[in-house]
Amino acid sequence: MAKKSGTYRFSFGPWNISTGADPFGPPVRKEVAFAKKIRVYKQLGFDYVQLHDDDVVPADWDATQTARGVAKVKQLLDGEGLKGEFIAPRLWEDPRTIDGAYTANSSAARRYARDRSRRAIDIANMLGIDLIVLWPAREGTYIREAKDPQASMELFVEAIDDMLAHDPKIRIVGEMKPNEPMDQAYCPSVGHFMGLCYRTAAPHRVGVLIESAHSILAGLDPSDDMAYALWHGKLWGVHLNDQNGLKYDQDKTFGSVDLRRAFNQVWVLDRAGYFDIGVVGLDIKAMRTTKQADETKHLANSLRMFHHLLRAVRAVDNQRIDELRQARDYEALELYILEHLMGG
Repeated sequence: MAKKSGTYRFSFGPWNISTGADPFGPPVRKEVAFAKKIRVYKQLGFDYVQLHDDDVVPADWDATQTARGVAKVKQLLDGEGLKGEFIAPRLWEDPRTIDGAYTANSSAARRYARDRSRRAIDIANMLGIDLIVLWPAREGTYIREAKDPQASMELFVEAIDDMLAHDPKIRIVGEMKPNEPMDQAYCPSVGHFMGLCYRTAAPHRVGVLIESAHSILAGLDPSDDMAYALWHGKLWGVHLNDQNGLKYDQDKTFGSVDLRRAFNQVWVLDRAGYFDIGVVGLDIKAMRTTKQADETKHLANSLRMFHHLLRAVRAVDNQRIDELRQARDYEALELYILEHLMGG
């Protein structure tokens, strides 16, 4: 049953304005300074900023340097009328975590990952943020025999419990992805991480962030994943984008590949009243050949698509849909949705 209409809040990460480099080619656009990126948020219609810990301050700064650096970033955000949505510890780019972070075979690597995660929570507190995102990028293997999978799950839970104990207010969400950079990931889907949530010391403080492309890469429908997490009361973040099949993580403009699939995501979110639950995040890349002058068009376009689809969702004839469901006339229901999307 649809809830009363509400107003959405939107976010993206500064990495979504990029140079366009990829594993097979060099940058095609110049790097844009962090402060300059922050200044375009409001112009584009965004109020929240997604942040990694080292987007805020370098990972090797001491406590005093960190506090001063975070204060400067907070001043920058406040000056632009922006808020941070979450902090994510970037654990996958350090030489110590090439074999994983929380599930590494090395106890020293696991200790580093936990220390950095607690520091990310401290940064979040200084910025007035209560949400930590974990992308377990290297929590998995290239060959299954490389780690003990059962012990790895226990290590993962222990790491989350360590973060929960560090701050009694912080909430933690897992952003699951089935592959890339690891060949085979632990907890590859929303359902896997949901089960892990309930084994932590404070399940009510652990939830999920669902990215459209990650669900598609797992062969699942993002709207079903979202509905499942919403049913559990654990969908605290979304990253909307699109994906052309079971390939590498493409992060395409929302709705650019499958408009109906995008429509269903907005439908599920709006009927659940997600506007009162969390921020609608985008995680999208500009096309590689995009010119410097157009480096934010993919963000503006995705936001525009969301609003188009939101209007379509809120304009559906719910009575007609219920009648077709009761009549089991799914052919007519499908045609109704298709014509509705086409403006017919």
